[in-house]
Amino acid sequence: MKIFHRAAVMGAALATIVTTSAFAQTNWDMPTPYGDGIFHTQNIKQFAQDVSEATNGNLTITVHSANSLFGHAEIRDAVRDGLVPIGEFLLSRLANEDPIFALDSIPFLASSYEEAEKLWKASREAVSAKLAEQGLTVLYAVPWPGQSLYLRKEVTDPAQMQGLNFRAYNVATERLAQLLGATPTQVEETDVPTAFSTGRVEAMITSPSTGANAKAWDFTSHYIDTQAWLPKNIVVVNTEAFEALSDEERTAIQEAAAAAEERGWQMSRDETSAKIAELKEGGMTISEPSEALSAKLAEIGETMTQEWEASAGETGKSVVQAYRNQ
Repeated sequence: MKIFHRAAVMGAALATIVTTSAFAQTNWDMPTPYGDGIFHTQNIKQFAQDVSEATNGNLTITVHSANSLFGHAEIRDAVRDGLVPIGEFLLSRLANEDPIFALDSIPFLASSYEEAEKLWKASREAVSAKLAEQGLTVLYAVPWPGQSLYLRKEVTDPAQMQGLNFRAYNVATERLAQLLGATPTQVEETDVPTAFSTGRVEAMITSPSTGANAKAWDFTSHYIDTQAWLPKNIVVVNTEAFEALSDEERTAIQEAAAAAEERGWQMSRDETSAKIAELKEGGMTISEPSEALSAKLAEIGETMTQEWEASAGETGKSVVQAYRNQ
C-alpha cells in the first residue's frame, strides 16, 4: 500500500508540474524522516506556521512526518527532482557523494555546541555550493545532540579501551574504534541491548537521545559526555520552486528559516540536557572525559580530520582552516 501511495503522489506531482506548474502552487508538501515527537519535526512545524502567518496564508507548508510521504533515503532526490518543493534529511547521508557532507561527522573535530556552530559557519558556503549544483537551496540546519560514550565500566585511562568490543555501525565508527585500540563490532541498533548483556559489545558511541530512548541503563552503567560530533539535519528547497515565489514569499521563508535555525539549536541543547538527566535518573553514572582520555580523543580527532582533508582536497582544507581561525 505504501508503494502505491508514493507512486500516486509522484504521479500527481508530475501531472501538476505539467499542467499548472507545481512551483506556483500556494501549498507545499514537505516530507521529513522523523516522528511528531522529535524536536526537529516540532521545529519544522513551527517554521511552516511562521511562513503561513507571514504570507497571510498565501503560502502554506504541509509537513509529512515519519517517512509518510517519502522515505529518508528518497527525500533529497524528491526535492531535487521537483516531486516536492521542500524537505529535510540528515546531511551526512550524502557523505558518499562528496566529503564536505561528512564534515560534521568527523569525531572530535567539533565536540560542543559552540564548536559545532563555528564549524557550520565555516562550512555553510561550501555545503550550499555543492547542493546548489543539484538545484537545491539551503534554508537552515540544526544538529542532533552530540555523540557520547556508553560503557559497562568506568574509563579514565585510554588504555582501558584496549581490546574492548566497540559497536561500529559505519566506516567512521569503525575507524574510531581502531584508533581507540578497541575491537570494532558490527551490531544492529535493535540488537544493542542483547549484545551488551552477552558481552559481545562493551562500549558504544551514540547520542543521549538514543541512549535514553533505548533505556541504556538496563545494559550499560557509565556515560561519558564526549559530544564527539553533532551531526546536522538540513532543510533544503528546490531552487526553481523558491525562485518562482514572490519577493514577499521568499523573504518570509528566509526569515522563518533563520528563526528555525536559532530555535532548533536551542531545542537541541535542551534535548541534550533533558536526555542526560534521564540517563542519570535511570541509574547511569554521568561524567566528563578525564584529562588523559580527552587528550587521546583530541589526538584521534586530529588524525581523522587529516584523513578527511586528504579526501576533501583544497576546499576541505580551507573550510577546516576557516573553522580553526575563528
